[in-house]
Amino acid sequence: MSLTDLIAPNAILPALKVNGKKQALQEIAAKAAELTGQDERLIFETLMQREKLGSTGVGNGIAIPHGKLPKLPKLFGLFARLERPIDFEALDGQPVDLMFLLLAPEGAGADHLKALARVARMLRGPDIAAKLRYSGDTDALYSVIAMPSATAA
Repeated sequence: MSLTDLIAPNAILPALKVNGKKQALQEIAAKAAELTGQDERLIFETLMQREKLGSTGVGNGIAIPHGKLPKLPKLFGLFARLERPIDFEALDGQPVDLMFLLLAPEGAGADHLKALARVARMLRGPDIAAKLRYSGDTDALYSVIAMPSATAA
C-alpha cells in the first residue's frame, strides 16, 4: 500500500486557517465528509473521542488524527498544512502545523494500523516534513507525498 492509495490530490489542504485543535478537527472532518460522503458530525465526533484517549499530536509539529467509521468503504487519508501552527497538546509540547487525517472502515483491523504506521514513518523523516512545510501548492504537496521515498517509508 502506498500513500497515494490513501490520499487523492483533492484531499490536500495547502493552507488551512484554524485557531485551535477543535476547529482544525472540525475543518478536516468537513472536508473528509465532502470527499467520502460520510456524515461530518460522525467523523468529527470519532476524532474527538480518539483525542480524549490521548493527543494524536506525535511531535515535531505533526498530528495524525485518526478513527474508524462503520460505513466507510475503504481507508481514506487527507493532508492539511496549517497556515499557522496551533497547540494540539502534542507529546513534545510543540505546536502542530502538519496534519494527516486517516479514516478506516470499522473492520479494517491490521490495515488501519499498517496505514497509520506508514504515515507516521513518512512524516517522521525530517526531509519529508520540511518539504511539506515549504512546498507551494496542492500539486507540489501531493508530489512530496507521492515520492518513492515517502511511499517506501
